Amino acid sequence: MATTIPAHRLQLPEVAPRQYGAVARLSAANPLDPALGDLIDIRASQINGCAFCLDMHWKEAKERGETDERLYMIAAWREATCYDARERAAFALTEAVTLIADGGVPDDVWAQVEDEFDPEEIGALLFGIATINVYNRLNVAVQTEPGHYVPGMFA
Repeated sequence: MATTIPAHRLQLPEVAPRQYGAVARLSAANPLDPALGDLIDIRASQINGCAFCLDMHWKEAKERGETDERLYMIAAWREATCYDARERAAFALTEAVTLIADGGVPDDVWAQVEDEFDPEEIGALLFGIATINVYNRLNVAVQTEPGHYVPGMFA
C-alpha cells in the first residue's frame, strides 16, 4: 500500500526524512491511550484547521469503535453529555495548550487535569497534544490533501 499523501507544496517525508521520522518516533513512543489520543488529535486539528489530520484521526477513531455522536460532538464538548470527566479534562488541556498564546494553561484547567490523571498520564497528554500540534502545523503549511488516508497506513 502506498503511504504517500498528496501535498500541494512539498512532500516533507521525502525532503526532510530525518526530521519527519523523529516526529513519527515521538508519536509512536507516547503511551497515551489511543482512543483518548484520537479525541485530542481531533480537537486540536479542529482548532488548527488541519483537514488532513481531521480526516486521519476521525477514520482511526471510527476504526477503534468510536461512535458518530461522540465524534461530531467534539467541537461542542462543553455542552455534550457523552464525555466523561477524564475526556473533558483532556479537551480543556488540549485547547489551552493548542491556544497557549492566549493565556497559557489556566490554573483551573491544570487542577481539573490533576484530578483526573496521574503525573505520568499528564506527561503523555502533554506530549500527545504537542505532537498533534506539530503535525497540524506541518500539514497545513504544505497543504497535505485530506481524503486519502486509510486507517493503519502509517503503522
